[in-house]
Amino acid sequence: MRNHVPGHRNNTPPSSAAGHSGSSSSPGVNSPSLPISKQLEANIHALGETLANCGDLIILPWSYGPQLEQKAVSVYFETLVRDQRLNDVKEALQDMASHEIGPAAGISADDVMRFFSKHGVTSHPVELMETIGQSVAGMLDGKVVIFWDGWDKATGYVALDVAQRQVGEPVNEPVVQGPHNSTIEDLGSNIGMIRGLLKSPGLKFEYRTAGAESRRNFAFGYLDGAVNPETLREFKRRIDQIDQEEIMETSYLEEWLGEARYSPFPQVRYTERTDTAIAALLDGKIIAMVNGTPSVLICPGNFLEFFMSSEDYYHRSIFSSLIRLLRLVSFVIALLLPSTYIALSTFHSEMIPTVLLLAILNTREGIPFPAFLEALIMEFFFELLREAGIRLPRPIGSAVSIVGALVIGEAAIQSKIASPVMVIVVALTGIASFSLPQYNMAIAVRILRFPYMVLAATFGGLGIMFGFILTLLHLTALRSIGQPYLAPAAPLDLKQWRDIFWIVPRKLLLHAPRNRHLHKKTAGRK
Repeated sequence: MRNHVPGHRNNTPPSSAAGHSGSSSSPGVNSPSLPISKQLEANIHALGETLANCGDLIILPWSYGPQLEQKAVSVYFETLVRDQRLNDVKEALQDMASHEIGPAAGISADDVMRFFSKHGVTSHPVELMETIGQSVAGMLDGKVVIFWDGWDKATGYVALDVAQRQVGEPVNEPVVQGPHNSTIEDLGSNIGMIRGLLKSPGLKFEYRTAGAESRRNFAFGYLDGAVNPETLREFKRRIDQIDQEEIMETSYLEEWLGEARYSPFPQVRYTERTDTAIAALLDGKIIAMVNGTPSVLICPGNFLEFFMSSEDYYHRSIFSSLIRLLRLVSFVIALLLPSTYIALSTFHSEMIPTVLLLAILNTREGIPFPAFLEALIMEFFFELLREAGIRLPRPIGSAVSIVGALVIGEAAIQSKIASPVMVIVVALTGIASFSLPQYNMAIAVRILRFPYMVLAATFGGLGIMFGFILTLLHLTALRSIGQPYLAPAAPLDLKQWRDIFWIVPRKLLLHAPRNRHLHKKTAGRK
């Protein structure tokens, strides 16, 4: 085998892809079902029309067979495939003549068609392609596609070699004790890590493709026997509605899975930890992953699960239980502390002890703003610093946040824009929001904090109570993939409380995990 002519890039526009302008019979982007022709030049022209102006497309003609009379063309994107692409072609020809060493010059076109049509054994997996659209899709997936003169089919070899990030520590979920490996942007690697740690035949992964242009692969997994069959059917019904929509990240799936799209409360969880994903599978949850992003979506999401962390199960139960209760208290502080201060200082000053009230009035002397406007200004500054710390480069982001908070807080006090008590209230509110394990729940708290402040400034404690009742009613009515959002608190199920507010000792918890095998009989009847 040798090169017939040097390989060339496809930099020509459609009108000159094959030496003449495109006609009505010429294939284009809108002709994915055009069958592959037996004439090699026609196939090259079809590819030139479809993939015009693709500078990284390589069209490499070569010859084989007796007297090198047979022609073929290898087509691939050099930015997607590895450097050993030609060795795959040579090995494929030698597979057809296992007793011959060298360029396999005795292979004829009939031998090629017969060998691949009957799925002969090759050194590398081979895919037969029958249409131009199928071959283009294969090239975009990182395959080397070979067109054979005189045969109306093409063969494709997987040669994808795109740089990937190595497995490292989770960025968003650091732990002191426990596994330190996280998912990466490769879908296959993530599924492999999960399968390697959960070696059960009941672990199922189903694949889907979405997007007319990106053709992004994503997968969802569940543990047969632990997942609720009704929840799984509803999940599949919603996920199958995704067809032509472009899915760039795992969070895009939430739009189809969520029921109350305008609710501030998240209805799915996210993680980058394989141990968290495996624990969710054992708990009867469904996980979803998208190729190109490390985030793992976990659903259905319950409200109380957003205060759980994988590290809770790596310490003694009494310590983990106290930490979990601390997170629940932090949620209340982050949500209600500014509004409570506004209500007490504006409407209910008689409820504040006299000494404390005098201290607060002394610090507020000279402040030109009411408590509500004072809190609003400081919360705005704090949110601005928080966002700046996230968007700035990591080495300077934390320094800017800390220095900015100190400078602005001190300047606000010195200039009589805010009182020291208000600075303390806003700081405690921000610290409490940082203790929540799930970032999307912290966002919900940040959104709801301002309506509570408005209600407190308008109606005092009555307004806070009114807002709390509305929030509780909303949470009670909210559902995630058909499951109650407040379960097991509403509806009440005391048997499930052993891993909610207080974690029972590990021996009892592992003896009967939540939801484990609860649905096996039901699944068997479906």
